Amino acid sequence: MSVLPDQHVINQLISGHYADPFSLLGMHAVAAGIEVRALLPDADQVWVVDADKGTQVCELRRYDDRGFFVGVIPRRKNPFRYQLDVRWGENTHRLDDPYRFGTLLQELDIWLLAEGTHLRPYEKLGAHPQVLDGVEGVSFAVWAPNATRISVVGEFNYWDGRRHPMRQRRENGIWELFIPAVKQGQLYKYEIIDCRGHVSLRADPYAFEAQMRPETASLVRQLPEKVPFSAERKKANAFNQPVSVYEVHLGSWRRHTDDNFWLSYGELAEQLVSYAKWMGFTHIELMPINEHPFDGSWGYQPLGMYAPTRRYGTPQEFKAFIDAAHDAGLNVILDWVPGHFPSDAHGLAQFDGTALYEYADPREGYHQDWNTLIYNYGRHEVRNYLAGNGFYWIERYGIDGLRVDAVASMIYRDYSRKPGEWVPNHYGGRENLEAISFLRYTNQTIGRELDGAVTLAEESTDYPGVTMPPDANGLGFHYKWNMGWMHDSLNYMQLDPVHRKYHHHLMTFGVLYAYSENFILPLSHDEVVHGKGSLLDRMPGDTWQKFANLRAYYGFMWAHPGKKLLFMGCEFAQGREWDFNNSLDWHLLDDQNGWHSGVQHLVRDLNHVYRQQSPLYELDFNPRGFEWLVVDDHENSVFAFARRDEHGNEIIVVSNFTPVPRYDYRIGVGRPGRYHEVLNTDSHFYRGSNVGNGGDIYSHAHHHHQREHSISLTIPPLATLYLRREDL
Repeated sequence: MSVLPDQHVINQLISGHYADPFSLLGMHAVAAGIEVRALLPDADQVWVVDADKGTQVCELRRYDDRGFFVGVIPRRKNPFRYQLDVRWGENTHRLDDPYRFGTLLQELDIWLLAEGTHLRPYEKLGAHPQVLDGVEGVSFAVWAPNATRISVVGEFNYWDGRRHPMRQRRENGIWELFIPAVKQGQLYKYEIIDCRGHVSLRADPYAFEAQMRPETASLVRQLPEKVPFSAERKKANAFNQPVSVYEVHLGSWRRHTDDNFWLSYGELAEQLVSYAKWMGFTHIELMPINEHPFDGSWGYQPLGMYAPTRRYGTPQEFKAFIDAAHDAGLNVILDWVPGHFPSDAHGLAQFDGTALYEYADPREGYHQDWNTLIYNYGRHEVRNYLAGNGFYWIERYGIDGLRVDAVASMIYRDYSRKPGEWVPNHYGGRENLEAISFLRYTNQTIGRELDGAVTLAEESTDYPGVTMPPDANGLGFHYKWNMGWMHDSLNYMQLDPVHRKYHHHLMTFGVLYAYSENFILPLSHDEVVHGKGSLLDRMPGDTWQKFANLRAYYGFMWAHPGKKLLFMGCEFAQGREWDFNNSLDWHLLDDQNGWHSGVQHLVRDLNHVYRQQSPLYELDFNPRGFEWLVVDDHENSVFAFARRDEHGNEIIVVSNFTPVPRYDYRIGVGRPGRYHEVLNTDSHFYRGSNVGNGGDIYSHAHHHHQREHSISLTIPPLATLYLRREDL
């Protein structure tokens, strides 16, 4: 006889308060044979079909007017592959029943996901097109341990939460369901009844594609194919190679002139890639491209961590953009934001009615500065979600490095907080031990599993060992932004030259700690926003002096120990502050003999000289690669130093930060030779005054600066010179 379910249980299922739909729906052995139960709201008739024979074997009767059907196939003891013929009005459709399929997650995956050590959680969670038992469809999986019920809703089921409730895996709080016939590109969300009984529609945290704001649905999309890490890409990231990074906001680098609309990924693959290559940069760094609801966050408040923003095209087109960069010999760094996320209703906040992804206490889980939430780094599944995300961009899109945003806000519990507004760690200290552990785990995992990829920290404090291995109590990053050098040097350059002699140390202090970390010298977007003006704006003096100051500063920066980073527009001295809603001012380059073109030509030459002259990069992180020649000439604001490579090749760098040319300026050098002027920021090619040394300078056996040999130079006003030593 049939074992019919209790009406109360059916009521719970239809109302969304029954967490185990597979125990009720699908095929079940009963004393009379095989019983099939189906929930098909609004259906008129339902038949069970033997999938192997294609014949109807039983009609299900309507047990509940809300669409619950039951039928028994007598004298059959063993379950079999079946389908359902369902009549709605005049139309009959043959369907595969989602509730005839077994569990999806394997025991090892369940274990690793719960432990937080699954390298590729995105291969199991989210929406994955696949074939199960010969049936095409999509498997869905989402972590929400405290939810009462979760249903997959989408354009394939009329966004009706009654139709596809999911199975909860109580082992780790993941809900799963395989839905036949769902196609790539279809929209979906999760309808969640949380532990408080509230119903919400949520985007998939692991969605590989998402709608562009203001729409918030996820799209079914196949995982991108893995991208092997080539030897060329690996070499370009190495410590002993030239690294010159062009930081870009894709939405405002260049826009269509007729409607001020963004360029597509395809257009950027042609225009941005070719421009960055022509300019001589080695890397492009993209400000965050994860899907985000608010344009004004510039991507730094992401919700679709696994979805490239649709603002500029599809995920496939984004991947083609990365491929184009690689084909042009450019590596790509992605700004990555595991430090905070917004509280939009379709996102991660209170995901299952509890503080699931975020810390529950606002003193730990709320960023006052940005009105955002902070991930709970101590929770295994959250750590897995974030670490796996970094792995995903590198392995699946071919990203060459992750620049981790706002590391200081992650590792300090009192970041931007007053006493009483933060919670100490269990030792009573201010460090966020869980965040530190997460960063170490992520960096160590990427370093071990994805050899060649790098991580870069935007860390604004003096936290020790940011680029030291975790085994040596470091955080494990490969590179760290040198915020101290950036602040000191910009503060110096903003001074009127007459006052610079009193602040000489601002340009020399950075060398004292230059080898404490593997530094990148950043002139980033943060220096040209929020009322700071452009870099050109911050230079003192009249127009000639402003441009000369900026050129001299760039020359000093490109020669200083450390890799280089420059924000878009700074390479041609954009005159106004960056505005994410508008294109850069490319019209400033219409005059090929103008001031702005001069700066652009200089930056291009700096990049090419930098890449051609190994002393400027090979020993960036070894004190053997640097020596001060003139460090204390405060009165003249002159600096001179030598850069060397592994073989002793040498570049002499001399900067004069006053508008007064220095004639017959003698500098002691370590070895005799001919010193060839390879770059002069005062050249007429860059719209300078063209004061210089006519190409070659020869050393003399003239003791100076405690050295046996010296050279006598003409140092142009507000300029930097590069001199390559050559044997006579």
